[in-house]
Amino acid sequence: MRRNKSEMFGDLLRQFLRSEGLETPLNERRIVSAWPQVMGEGISYYTGNIFVKNQTLYVQLKSPSLKSNLMMNRAQLVRQLNEAVGAQVITQIVFY
Repeated sequence: MRRNKSEMFGDLLRQFLRSEGLETPLNERRIVSAWPQVMGEGISYYTGNIFVKNQTLYVQLKSPSLKSNLMMNRAQLVRQLNEAVGAQVITQIVFY
């Protein structure tokens, strides 16, 4: 018995998530989880609450000097985080 129309499980899962409206929330969680890997332990130590709302990543920072340094590299950080997830999830970052 041969299957003529076989599909990869990953493709089927992606289609299901997209049809149920779950792809965006999943990618948002993946962005938040990718923050420590992309930024490293040093910066993660000074990071507080992180969440995504309306394609914007909000990051609480405990160090004002770190905040000013990261603000200058926001465009690069957006690109790195989206690449880590493999999808265009965020368009900007707000540090507070």
